[in-house]
Amino acid sequence: MNDIIKQLSEVIIERKNADPASSYVASLYDAGTDKILKKLGEEAVETVIAGKGGDKDEIIYETADLWFHSLVLLAHNDIDAQSVLDELARRFGLSGIEEKASRGTS
Repeated sequence: MNDIIKQLSEVIIERKNADPASSYVASLYDAGTDKILKKLGEEAVETVIAGKGGDKDEIIYETADLWFHSLVLLAHNDIDAQSVLDELARRFGLSGIEEKASRGTS
């Protein structure tokens, strides 16, 4: 796993036990799944808007927020970020058409 993803994931997991008043991540955990999903959705929309605007720095900034909140969702559900990286590795070399066909989805 990429070192920064691994380090960030470890900190996010540690924050599960932190005081929500002193940790943004702990406050998300404390608020529950719906709050985490709402924040993830907001970040996804902001990333789309940045992509539409075409400003590279803004796209990078918003994508970092999106990835961060995705890591929070994974940790909240006790899913190791390595599992997502493993899934990406599994898909590597497959065309998108082949990958979707293997899942039986459109």
